[in-house]
Amino acid sequence: MIAELVCSTVALALYLNTLSADFCYDDSRAIKTNQDLLPETPWTHIFYNDFWGTLLTHSGSHKSYRPLCTLSFRLNYAFGGLDPWGYHLVNVLLHSAVTGLFTNFSRILFGDGYWTLIAGLLFASHPIHTEAVAGIVGRADVGAGLFFLLSLKCYINHCATRGYSTQNRTWLLGSLVCTACSMLWKEQGVTVLAISAVYDVCVFHRLKMYQIFYAFYKRKNTSLFLCIGVLAVWGATLLGLRLYWMGNKPPSFSNSDNPAADSDSLLTRTLTFLHLPAMNLWLLLCPDTLSFDWSMDAIPLLKAASDWRNLHTVAFYAGLLLLAYTSLKSSLRGKECNGKLVMNGKQNTNGHSYHSDVEYRNSEQGSVFVPKTENGFKTHTAQRPSLPTTENIVILSLSLLIVPFIPATNLFFYVGFVIAERVLYIPSMGFCLLITVGIRTLYVKTKRKFLKNLIFYTTAALIILHGLKTVLRNHDWQDEEKLYMSGIKVNPAKAWGNLGNVLKSQGKTSEAERAYRNALYYRSNMADMLYNLGLLLQENNRFSEALHYYKLAIGSRPTLASAYLNTGIILMNQGKMEDARRTFLTCAEIPDENLKDPHAHKSSVTSCLYNLGKLLHEQGKHENIPSVIYPLIQILSRTFVSQSIYLSMGGEAYMRLSKLSEAEHWYLESLQSKADHIPAHLTYGKLLALTVSKSF
Repeated sequence: MIAELVCSTVALALYLNTLSADFCYDDSRAIKTNQDLLPETPWTHIFYNDFWGTLLTHSGSHKSYRPLCTLSFRLNYAFGGLDPWGYHLVNVLLHSAVTGLFTNFSRILFGDGYWTLIAGLLFASHPIHTEAVAGIVGRADVGAGLFFLLSLKCYINHCATRGYSTQNRTWLLGSLVCTACSMLWKEQGVTVLAISAVYDVCVFHRLKMYQIFYAFYKRKNTSLFLCIGVLAVWGATLLGLRLYWMGNKPPSFSNSDNPAADSDSLLTRTLTFLHLPAMNLWLLLCPDTLSFDWSMDAIPLLKAASDWRNLHTVAFYAGLLLLAYTSLKSSLRGKECNGKLVMNGKQNTNGHSYHSDVEYRNSEQGSVFVPKTENGFKTHTAQRPSLPTTENIVILSLSLLIVPFIPATNLFFYVGFVIAERVLYIPSMGFCLLITVGIRTLYVKTKRKFLKNLIFYTTAALIILHGLKTVLRNHDWQDEEKLYMSGIKVNPAKAWGNLGNVLKSQGKTSEAERAYRNALYYRSNMADMLYNLGLLLQENNRFSEALHYYKLAIGSRPTLASAYLNTGIILMNQGKMEDARRTFLTCAEIPDENLKDPHAHKSSVTSCLYNLGKLLHEQGKHENIPSVIYPLIQILSRTFVSQSIYLSMGGEAYMRLSKLSEAEHWYLESLQSKADHIPAHLTYGKLLALTVSKSF
């Protein structure tokens, strides 16, 4: 267990500097403005809403169903409120636990030697994990990875106890439960079922492709195929329930989220989608350039076969196919185990026990050693004859690299990103195993001590460099300004726009305006940036310019209610009451269908209706105010905002119309919402006094 402890400690140490980091990027919407974290919100809402707090069946929902991750955020909020330190601490501890489990899993493949330690250190130090660990919303990937490995570990124990019904069923049940938990942390967790099947076939039974078909045809190894059938049924059940729970509809995304998916050209979509996995592998191989966001034009579309980037795509798939072919084909000159050739009936295992070639060949055919007996009874542990062969480790590693990444390939449904580094958290496990087995093969086949030392020191240097890159990248995640500055060279439009928001919050008006204009230089039709620039200009009393950018924002996104709201406010302040009224009415009629943030939209519509009521009140059109109040009642909960509306709009409007009974109704509604609302008591008292005076 020393290797596990060392690797977990390294992972913990590398991310200690993230504990002082602030909330960044997506953390705001998932945590700071997510109503599901609040204690007054019933905790059961977590299981009906998506990751961002939107009803899962809503047409604008992101369909990211991760209730266990949201529940962990809620627990963080219960203990520490919105202090980011506690959230980051949980992320770091989870990553440390995942690193320990991964190292323990590597021990099954590489034994107790230093190869297990190398695999664990490669995973602990890889910079691609920074977004998942340093970014709080990345907890979904880390939590899914934790239960992913727990499920795989349970299934490995299930294989080892096959033949002992009680233990065997318990471990299988544990594997299925952990799979469900992994999926409830993040969707890709369900892919562990496929990895478990690959382990059972290729590592535990060590069957080759032709042997699988032969065994199935001859109905041999029925227990193996029965277990794989259970995994397949459980996977189909989880996916079916998941599809049903989100309303049987896939999510929809904007052009900026996934430009290739929005392209009308089949060739463009095909070439781009084929190229993106190659880009992801490059990030694993060379994590030099990392970014918080790879959307929009961060990866330009591949529109023609003549694009030179297609060479990368061809090389990527050719390399994968060659690697898979090499691992799957049978070796004719001997069997390799733990990096040493099995010849003349002996196997050098670097300090591990050795077995005869007959025993090893039996393991290759899928048979398992008969457990040792004591007094005629079987012991409770089935023993493997030797460690897996290099070919089997490569097959399992490739599966672990590819299968969990498949949901992000746009193969079955379009996703809401181009590249997301945190999505590579689980696939990086397979990558680290591949690198380890490659280093081991080179080390074993090298005869000269000098070259062996060179391989060893090169590997150590790689781990150290990865660790340094991770620490440096963590500094970028310390606060939003550093993070967005670091992303300018990859996604300038998004980075400059977000940086403008940060500079504005710091009171740096001129710098914020410059950042917004830089963002629009790279992508002129970004409705959010047009709106943000308009809002900045409005706050600096540059109203005509603000109206211009609000108009552009509405033209780019006609459903942007906040732009209508601020346009109406400016028009009302300029005395253009009729134009303001039409603007507010237009805003109020915008549905929230297919909107990504229906809560923000509802807030803007509410403010439009409120301002419309004020406008009607100032114009003396009190008889029209009730038609504004009733829509407000339908979209507002009993919050302080609704109390002021009940009071100032409902009660006062009916008092002006001398409809005292209706006015009394609205004042009582306000008091029922908040019994200690002093203005409501005062105004209600005036109403009662007026009623008494009229009675005399």
